[in-house]
Amino acid sequence: MGRQGERAAARYLRRHRYRILARNYQCAAGEIDLIASQAATIIFVEVKTRQPDEGQADRLPVRIEQRGRITRAARFFLAHPAAADRPYRFDVISVAFSSRGKPQIEHYEDAFAPSRV
Repeated sequence: MGRQGERAAARYLRRHRYRILARNYQCAAGEIDLIASQAATIIFVEVKTRQPDEGQADRLPVRIEQRGRITRAARFFLAHPAAADRPYRFDVISVAFSSRGKPQIEHYEDAFAPSRV
């Protein structure tokens, strides 16, 4: 179900004029579900996929360990010359699938600050 949620989140971002730079970005430092850009800003996206009866996204927070891994991976990505000196942020997208399979998406921009790891 997680990959299905990531695909739905990527479609949502494209519909809202974001450009997808990477999906399931992996490096020695960790993994990031989606990396997108909008204008000059790079957006690191954690996707939370849930069943409709699991409640709101605040019940599925990005744990401190996850934030550390995402932050380390983001720093690795930002070390590339093409990403140097660009503004960035960390977003969370919650995807819940209805019984008909239609995704309900909630996008939380600037959802958390980078971890100091």
